[in-house]
Amino acid sequence: MDIRDGDGRAGRTPSAAGVPVIVRRSPRRRKTVSAHREGEALVVSIPAAFTTRQEREWVATMTQRLMAREARGRLDDEALARRARRLSEKYLGGQARPVSVTWASNQRTRWGSATKADRTIRLSMRLAEAPGWVVDYVLLHELIHLVVPHGHGPQFRAALARYPHADMAEGFLRGLAWAQSPGVRSDQDAPDPQALF
Repeated sequence: MDIRDGDGRAGRTPSAAGVPVIVRRSPRRRKTVSAHREGEALVVSIPAAFTTRQEREWVATMTQRLMAREARGRLDDEALARRARRLSEKYLGGQARPVSVTWASNQRTRWGSATKADRTIRLSMRLAEAPGWVVDYVLLHELIHLVVPHGHGPQFRAALARYPHADMAEGFLRGLAWAQSPGVRSDQDAPDPQALF
């Protein structure tokens, strides 16, 4: 695994995970260690005073924790398709019947997309760790596109309003969009979540 510190210096440490790691040392941190993803890389933030041995131990620990959390939280494509079928039955009377429902790693600006012609749905991998009720909201949104014509008109909005957590999910997506787009943050109002589909 490559380890890079905040200055970009690289070192090597053995790891079975094979995950690129960026280590950020902070003089403000005294004891805490945190980890998150930035693209394909794992970013581990540690106190500046940590020794090389402590750094290696914490990188290994945090890599293992994050990978385990991701494995637990992510639905595979088959589970995603089952979830879509249940949502179609519950909220659309089974009218929406997608041929496939898959995760898409190339959707950077949209939460999901549906192609009515071939009845496929793709969800952005950016949602892989979102709560289930948020994933359900995005899935339902895309399922409705398979059965309701003309974008996000009154019929579409009425169908989506059947989902009891719609307002909360939209709020979550606004926050997630803000958190995942640090380069475009401003004091302006958050974008309309519907614009991200």
